[in-house]
Amino acid sequence: MRASRPGGSGSGGGSHGFVVVRRTLMVLFAAVAARLAFLQVFGAGEYAARAESQRTNRITLHARRGTIYDRNGNVLAMSEECSTVYANPEEVSDPSGVAAALVSHLGGEKQDYMKLLTQDTTFVYLQRQVDQETADALKAELSEKDLAGVYYLADTKRVYPYGNVGAQVLGYVGVDGKGLSGIEQQYDDILTGTDGEMLVETGLYGTPIAGGASQVTEAEDGTDLVLAIDIDLQQACEEIIAKGVSDYSAESGSVMVCDPRTGEVLAACSTPLPDFSDLTDSSSLNLKLVSSSFEPGSVFKVITTAIGIDDGLFSTDTVYSVPPAYTVGSDTVRDDDLRDYEMEMDVREMMRRSSNTAMALLAEEVIGAKAFSEGVDRWGIGHKTGIDFPGEAEGIVKTLEEYDGSTLGSMAFGQGVAVPLVQIVRAYGAVANGGVPCTPHFLVERGDEEVEWPEGEAVCSAETAASETDLLLTVVREGTAENAQIEGYDIAAKTGTGEQAGESGGYEEGKLVASLCGFVNAADPEALVYVGLNGLPYLAAETSAHVFRDVMEQTVQIMGIVPVS
Repeated sequence: MRASRPGGSGSGGGSHGFVVVRRTLMVLFAAVAARLAFLQVFGAGEYAARAESQRTNRITLHARRGTIYDRNGNVLAMSEECSTVYANPEEVSDPSGVAAALVSHLGGEKQDYMKLLTQDTTFVYLQRQVDQETADALKAELSEKDLAGVYYLADTKRVYPYGNVGAQVLGYVGVDGKGLSGIEQQYDDILTGTDGEMLVETGLYGTPIAGGASQVTEAEDGTDLVLAIDIDLQQACEEIIAKGVSDYSAESGSVMVCDPRTGEVLAACSTPLPDFSDLTDSSSLNLKLVSSSFEPGSVFKVITTAIGIDDGLFSTDTVYSVPPAYTVGSDTVRDDDLRDYEMEMDVREMMRRSSNTAMALLAEEVIGAKAFSEGVDRWGIGHKTGIDFPGEAEGIVKTLEEYDGSTLGSMAFGQGVAVPLVQIVRAYGAVANGGVPCTPHFLVERGDEEVEWPEGEAVCSAETAASETDLLLTVVREGTAENAQIEGYDIAAKTGTGEQAGESGGYEEGKLVASLCGFVNAADPEALVYVGLNGLPYLAAETSAHVFRDVMEQTVQIMGIVPVS
């Protein structure tokens, strides 16, 4: 019986035990063979990649973001090398000591660093984009005190040599290197380069092997840009508009200076002006001239009169009897001087006095709704100008089919229509440029390539543009824009005082948009200036006209515009 049992002393037991062992070995061999086959056939790629990653180190080669220059070659935005500091909390044996060193070099609160350094993880950011000098000093102290666990990544950060000057136009870049506003956002795809990488063969502990294999994919730097901005003029405009807002108790203000012959924007800003050190108020990044719509007021009268003159309906010398009040729909229009008598006025006098009743009369009784609506559309009102800046608004302009009883008469003097004021800048530029509008723009060169901005179709004849210029000269010499004059220069300009609609409907008491737009010198314009003060209780003649003059004085000086007399 013992011999018949497996492992027994008899011959039967020994033979049976050998069979069991042999079968067991065969099963084990089959399992090993199957595993080898799986690894060699199905898992070969994965394990080869693992082996490759263990013996190579992949190093990112950061591309340099393109530099931004002003028209004179001054650097407005550039990228410089820096370090991003991070830690492996599992390697930090003295969190208190490390945190103290971090506070000393990076600032901040010790308890905040302690929370990071004691997390149950192998990676935490301590601070992004640290100045290289600061990072080196931190590294030296940690090494001297034998404090482990802190590491550094090569990085780049955006630097603005002129600080906050031009910040609205330039915008800014996030920690990930992406443009988040302004020109940095508008041309992000051009400014952004392509990162490269270097694969280096390493030893057991990740140390590069001398003479080992390496593979380099070079980084492609971003493209440099040149803007039409003059940084000195930009700074002057920012200082002037900030003072104007303060002096006249305005809610905000805007300035734009451009070359009407090309559309190049030489300076532009709106208050409140942004501060790169504190961008919690993102509204400061809005260039209101582009992104916000306002009722333009009497600066719109240039378009109304140009439509009638170009259609041959009247000339600058055509005379009309203008009543003291004029009814448009259910509204009664009066002039600011509260005239209570009928008056004979030619079109020049209408513009000189900036008569609302006269403009309503011209639109209702001479031009007509159809011709007026077509003219407004032709002048680009209610259409984007195409300015190369993010967030451009179209404005709110009624089509002919949407006109009600008061639309025509109100729009004639710039009420009942709301547009971003860059549309007014473009319209005045057309007057200065013989009836041909240019697209307002910042970019003039991309890399070594000059950027061409095509002209738009003429909005009026050269003769009409000349007539309008003559009217605007009268407004400055004898009319509501007298305070905009500069000795020796021919300024052609028009004031505008528009009411602002309230959130609950109707117009807000004491909330006006006081603006002035015009160009120098009238016979051969070299610069155009728009100034607007929003939410103030005063007329343009006594507010924005003074700010306009200050801006224009800086413009002719900085841009080297020669007086005509």
